This record gives sequence, structure tokens and C-alpha cells, in this order.
Amino acid sequence: MIIWSVSGIAIKHALVVLPPFTLIVLRFVPSVLLMLLIGLLCRRSPLFGLQRLEWRDVPLFLIAGFCQPFLYYLLETFTYDVLHSPTIAETLLSTSPLLSPLFAAVLLRERVTRFNIFGIMISTAGVFALTLVGSADYSIGNPWGVLLAFAAVSAAVIDSVMMRKVPGRYSSLSFIFYAQLISLCFFLPIWFWREATVIDYHELIANSQLPTALFCVGYLTVFASVIAFILFCYALRKVGVTRANAFNNIRPAFTALWMLLFFGEHLPLAKWVGILLIIFGLFVCQKQEKVSDC
Repeated sequence: MIIWSVSGIAIKHALVVLPPFTLIVLRFVPSVLLMLLIGLLCRRSPLFGLQRLEWRDVPLFLIAGFCQPFLYYLLETFTYDVLHSPTIAETLLSTSPLLSPLFAAVLLRERVTRFNIFGIMISTAGVFALTLVGSADYSIGNPWGVLLAFAAVSAAVIDSVMMRKVPGRYSSLSFIFYAQLISLCFFLPIWFWREATVIDYHELIANSQLPTALFCVGYLTVFASVIAFILFCYALRKVGVTRANAFNNIRPAFTALWMLLFFGEHLPLAKWVGILLIIFGLFVCQKQEKVSDC
């Protein structure tokens, strides 16, 4: 989550120079190739080995690759476009922990405890305090934007469920590799259709901000698309969908801290309270109920 909390800042800087689908292709093509190289070099590693995909498991990977990053990125983009307030959009897109218990209970029969629910509620209250306090406009705006945001969040949670359902013989790297490879199969036609033939490559290369954009793409490729996804997949398999997704609430808190440390953005007292609520809620969510012997 610490790695992903920087992703939004990196994406914002990269989009100053690169069109959105070009950024996605530049991000995921190298990440897939990097994971292929790591997987082949570390075949015997339970975390980084790359196993051959079996035909019976293809539907699970197709669903995962379609949901995230492909569908989530599209819905996220339209959410920011439809909602006039980026703060509201960011808040709505941070609600995956609220939907995780429902999907985990229905699709995985995963046990959801009162501590999970209570902790998620506290942490989510912190997210709203962190992102909404100081906003100039608190109105929701277009209701279609709300539906798009929750559709995006649902796609991300379904991807988490697929991580849990994929057989344990596949390493975390294998899951992320095949999911991102499938996503690229959806992204590339859209990129060719919308951007590849209309980009002025001479102007792009001459842009003085291109080195910064490429540095951000490098961060997104190596850290956000490979390392963070593999770590999250491994953690989710160990602690379950509900408890792992609860940590998504801490991403806005870390983003706010990075903006304070590196960009001098002011954090009022209410935002510090929101950060503390998020952290406290995460501790409550991870607490295990004692199982009675009766």
C-alpha cells in the first residue's frame, strides 16, 4: 500500500506528457516482460516462479485480467470524467473495503467477523475525513459517476476474489503475470484505435518533461505493477479478501503524507484525525475473534 500510495502522484506527472492509454501500454508491456524474465529465472521459487497455465484455470484468469487492470482503469477514468469533484471521486474509489466482506462471504464463503466490519467502518470514516475535509465542493454531482465508481470498486474486489480462488499451485507472480497479459490483450486494440496513430511522436520526444514522465512510468512498471501486486496477491492468499482489502483505506493517508513531505501540502487537524482513524480501524479489522470450545 505504501508503494501504491505513490502511484497516483506518478500517474498525475506522467499524464502531463503521455496520453492515458499510451501510459498504460508503456506501463504494462515492460511489467509483463519483467515478470516473464523473473519467473523463468526463479522457476522453483514459491513466490516468484512462473507456472504453465492449465486450460481448466483459464476462465479464472480471464475474469481476473478483464476486471483489473482493464475494466477498473476504464471505469476509474470515466468516474473522474463524469464527477466534477476529484475529491468525491477519490473517496468513492477508496471504498473497496466496504464491498469486500459481501463478495468474500457470497463468492468464497469467507468468514466475516464483527471486528472486520467494525474496523472497516472506522477506517472508512477516516478516509472520508481525510479526503473530504478542506474540499471546496462536497456535492456528489452526476449520479452516473457514483455508479461508475462503485462498478470500478466491484471490479477490483472481484479481481481479489479471483486471486483467492486460483489454485495454490500458481505462484503470486504467475497470477499477476497472466492477469496483466490478458489485460494487455484488451488494452492494445483500444490504444491502436484511439492513440497510436494520432500521437505526434516528434513533439512527444521533444517535450522537456518527457524524462520525468518516463521516470514515473518506470516506477509504475517495476514497483506498482510488479512488486506491489505480487506482495498484495501473496498477502491476500494468506489473510483473506476482507482483511487484505481493508488496507486499501490506508493508501490516501500515505498519499497525504507524501504530499506533505515532498510538496509542502498543508494537513489540517481533521486530516490527521482521519489518518489516525484509518490506522485504528485497520488494527480493529485484523483482530481475530476467539473461537469458543462449546
